[in-house]
Order: sequence, then C-alpha cells, then structure tokens
Amino acid sequence: MFSVDSLRDHALTLGFDLCGIAPVTDVARLDYLRAWVAKGYAGDLHYLTRSVEARLDPTQVLPGARSAIVTGTLYHTDAPLSQARDTAGVARIARYAWGEDYHEVLGRRQHLLLGWLKEHAGAPFEAVGYVDTGPVQEKALAAAAGLGWIGKHTCLINQDLGSWLFLSVILTTLDLPTGTPVPDRCGTCTRCLDVCPTQAIVEPYVVDATRCLSYITIESHEGIAPHARDWVGSQVYGCDLCQDVCPWNTGAPMTDDPVWVARPLWRAATLAQLWQASDDALQVSIRHSPMYRTKVWRLRRNLALAIAASGDAAARAALHEDRDPATDPSFAHPVVIAHIAWARKRIRPVM
Repeated sequence: MFSVDSLRDHALTLGFDLCGIAPVTDVARLDYLRAWVAKGYAGDLHYLTRSVEARLDPTQVLPGARSAIVTGTLYHTDAPLSQARDTAGVARIARYAWGEDYHEVLGRRQHLLLGWLKEHAGAPFEAVGYVDTGPVQEKALAAAAGLGWIGKHTCLINQDLGSWLFLSVILTTLDLPTGTPVPDRCGTCTRCLDVCPTQAIVEPYVVDATRCLSYITIESHEGIAPHARDWVGSQVYGCDLCQDVCPWNTGAPMTDDPVWVARPLWRAATLAQLWQASDDALQVSIRHSPMYRTKVWRLRRNLALAIAASGDAAARAALHEDRDPATDPSFAHPVVIAHIAWARKRIRPVM
C-alpha cells in the first residue's frame, strides 16, 4: 500500500500543484447545495439541479466510495496586455480560458494518476475521476482535504497559491488517511463583495449565479436578457473581478506550465481587434479551449454588448461596419443580429 506522501509526490510530478485526501461523509458545506438551489441561485444550470442528491452523497456516484483524492492545479500565468485595467477598449476574458482546455489536460493527468494508484494499491479497488464534469462538489471536498478554505467569493483559496486553481476529484473505494481542514482566513475582508458589479455575491460565501457575469456570458445559451446587457461591461467571457481583488492573490506564484499560457489572439487583443477578427480566426483560438462550448456566435453576442459599454472609438467604429455572413456565418445568427442592433442603438454612429 502506498503512503499519502508518495501519492502526493507522484501527483506533483504529473503537473498537479496540490493533492489531498477527503472523506466522503460528514463534509462541511456539502449540504449547502440543496438550499442554494432552492433559492433559485442555480438558474438554468440544469446539469447541476438534476444531480443535487448525488452531489450530496458521493456513494450514489460510486457505491462503496470511502475517500476522495482531490488535486489542485495552478493556472496563474502572465496576464495578456488586453487584461490591463488601463488599456483602452479592453476585452476581458476569464483567466482559466486563456490556454488549453483544462478538462482535457487534467483528464489526461488524472488518468495517469489512476494508473499509478492501480499499480501501487496492493489490492483491487474501484475509482472514478472527474474534472469539473461530474456530480461532485469539488470545492467542499478540497476544503475537507485541507487544500484551502472556501472564500467569501466561493472559490477555494490556498494560503500559498491563492485561488487561481483548477480542482479535480477521484472518488475511490480505498480507505485512505484524510487531511485536516484549514481555518477560514478571509477575516473581515469584503473586497470580493464590494467589487462585484452585479452584486452577485449576495452575502459572504453565497453567489447568485443568475447575476454572475460568468453565468451571463457563458451559460446564457441564447440571448442575454435585456436587463442584464448593461451588466456585461468589458467582460467578453467570464469574470475574474472577485479573484483579481482578493488579497490572497496579491503576489501569488505563477505557473510556467505552457498549457495555461494565453493563446496569441488573446495576448494583446482589444475589443476592436476581436470584433474585426474573422470567424475562422476566432474558431482556431477557441478550439481545444474551455471557450469552445460557448461557440463563436456567443462571443460575437458578448463582444457587441462590451463594445456598447466601452466608449472606445475604434471598437464602436468596428461595430458599425457591415460584415458578410457568407464569410463570417456568426453574423447571420439571429441572436447576434439582435444584440448588434441593441448595441448600435446604445451608441452614436461613428462617422
């Protein structure tokens, strides 16, 4: 049988930055989900609402489950120029989406870790792994494993690495020694609540997803509701504002793993440059990235709203240019057409 230290050491050689063990019973905040869904905070996240009971009881996911092996992976890299706060016509894209698709990258690493487990367990066992795709509550299990605490913005915070972390979980029937939860170190800080432009963090440790810009720009699969369009601001895809201001991310270490480095189109792009990019160029930049599920036409939809909010002359001029749907099919999408029309009405035509 392997030791937890040897498991952790091997996880780090595979590219994970944290590894711990959580029990699958009596996990703090595991029952928080039921009340959260009942308040309507999940919105249209049907994949989540359908799996509430399984998420509350990991043995429904893997019968006989005894332990959860939780890994954390740092994705904090040098920020593209377009993310600078003082850049004109900024197009803000959530940090986790700059590089490769973490589902694919971490899925491969998790597969290798499972192979190591099978080689060193010394006895048969069952296991199933998830990278943000299964009915498990990664943050609650990560906190139970001692990898950090859940902050007031509901992201996991590690004292040494901050909150720029991908979490992944392996449920197993192996009975492994578990970690010890660490204290909540948010203290009296309310920076994440104060910075949220939509007041989506309705109280410490509670986020109303339907007001969150990540939900609005990513999970709104058709048009964005008129009342929410002015909320988008410069957030073209997702939102990192609550993590940007977190003191635990000040001076947080950066990873040199190239898979998380921003792709060329995101590194210095302005709203005008992204709007003028062809559909093909956008498609290449989102392929095998977390942004792929959003599709090009939803990026166009978000960009139109961001340009209307920007006040940037170059972006607004680009918005008023006619584009050929035969060359760029997203401009023929009815939702994109409607959002362009709305955005143009919000700004004066640029001569």
